[in-house]
Amino acid sequence: MTPLSLRDCLPRDLDRACLVGRVWCDTPHPGPVLITVRNGEAIDVTQLGPTMADLLERDDLLEALANAEGPSLGPVEQLLKNALAEPQQAPYLLAPCDLQAVKACGVTFAVSLLERVIEEQAGGDPARASALRAELQALIGSDLSRIVPGSEEAMTLKRELQARGGWSQYMEVGIGPDAEVFTKAQPLSSVGFGAGVGLHPASQWNNPEPEIVLAVDSRGTVRGAALGNDVNLRDIEGRSALLLGKAKDNNASSAIGPFIRLFDESFGIDDVRRARVTLRIEGADDDFLLEGESDMGEISRDPLDLVSQTHGAHHQYPDGFMLYLGTMFSPIQDRDGAGQGFTHHLGDRVTIATPALGALVNHVGRSDALPPWRYGLRAMMRDLAAR
Repeated sequence: MTPLSLRDCLPRDLDRACLVGRVWCDTPHPGPVLITVRNGEAIDVTQLGPTMADLLERDDLLEALANAEGPSLGPVEQLLKNALAEPQQAPYLLAPCDLQAVKACGVTFAVSLLERVIEEQAGGDPARASALRAELQALIGSDLSRIVPGSEEAMTLKRELQARGGWSQYMEVGIGPDAEVFTKAQPLSSVGFGAGVGLHPASQWNNPEPEIVLAVDSRGTVRGAALGNDVNLRDIEGRSALLLGKAKDNNASSAIGPFIRLFDESFGIDDVRRARVTLRIEGADDDFLLEGESDMGEISRDPLDLVSQTHGAHHQYPDGFMLYLGTMFSPIQDRDGAGQGFTHHLGDRVTIATPALGALVNHVGRSDALPPWRYGLRAMMRDLAAR
């Protein structure tokens, strides 16, 4: 594998970026603390919290972080190094969210819509994907990226495809009026930078999904953004959309990090809209290399529309929520044989990056073999009480 540059895992304009995150510390009390990054140092700002959900509710957050005088946890690059160690060495980075619901949007890029339909029609069998891809491209015969979801043009295409037997539940959420929004993970269950990401042991056809994740407060206001890996089990979900929960919410199947970059004068929603999220997969056992990109400029639904479809009078999140925005990346490069497409091998290193947010790095393992999720809400309450 290519040697990893820790500096490249941080935002390119680190001196301007207002970052917040969570770090596991062993002393003086074992548990997570909140940090910001100042002059390359990780500064404990837990006194502004006590949780990330509380922190993101503050109207004066930017000013409070600028004036916070908490203790230093050392150089931020050392936290990255500790998180990549086997086993991880405290202090190390955690996922930057805690009490927030972790939600995700699917099929938000027309370019990846075709692959979702292929998963469905292949019934989870990767060997059928190549032939189905050619058949569906001929059947659809349209540039889906130019169609506005929910528009009259989209509804006309829906009627045509229904008449030809080409409509799909994935087409419905891809170009219909309603976005697909599902629960990706439970509060406190997401893993962070350097941790292993988990595949369900039953899955034989899977891939990472490189995404931007919005941090949204209880009022529905976007406060910042992070990087995310929405681990995707193509065979399990492809067998039935009713298996989405089994395919999406498993131990270590949600990775978010390395930090939340807060919206300020140097970074905002327009930067999210323009972002190009790169993906690099490096095999540990076969020297495999796959590189891809997800261009947020190609998203079919605006990020703020996805937020409004998630939060509103119909659904509230008193602790805020993290929202995966989806990806245009869907790997089809053969790895284990002609026509087999891509699937993970155990030990793969996955790097998801964009200059404004740095890089999220994780290694692939099995959900039943990675460290189990044990630190939940009761454990956090005990730690907060002990402090």
